[in-house]
Amino acid sequence: MRKYRKWRDIVIEQLAANWDEALDYIQFAMEEYQVDGDTEVFLLALYTFVESQGGVGEVAKRTGMDPQTLSKILSSEEAPHFDTFLIILKALGCRLSIEPLVEEAAQPDIELAIDTESSQLSNEEPQLSESD
Repeated sequence: MRKYRKWRDIVIEQLAANWDEALDYIQFAMEEYQVDGDTEVFLLALYTFVESQGGVGEVAKRTGMDPQTLSKILSSEEAPHFDTFLIILKALGCRLSIEPLVEEAAQPDIELAIDTESSQLSNEEPQLSESD
């Protein structure tokens, strides 16, 4: 008879075998969290990432936390404190980065916005720059 495995165990195995895939996995989880704000789902993804990178015991050693504390943080319904999250990420060899929400080419023309605001404040017609 064939032995069945849990999907999460398969994901953990794949992430453990491929660091780039593991980074993509946690990056995607963070992006989804920013869209839907579902803390439980994000923490489950972080827990899966932790399991793929040596497990709770190993990552807890790297953070200086008790394994039970780390496990409790990862299985909570509430987001960890920011500094705790950063400690966990550092132990995993990751860091947060800040990126713009829109592509540079899609950003509004700041010069036009300033000209428009200035003219609205002085009750004049907006002056468009030649680039428009």
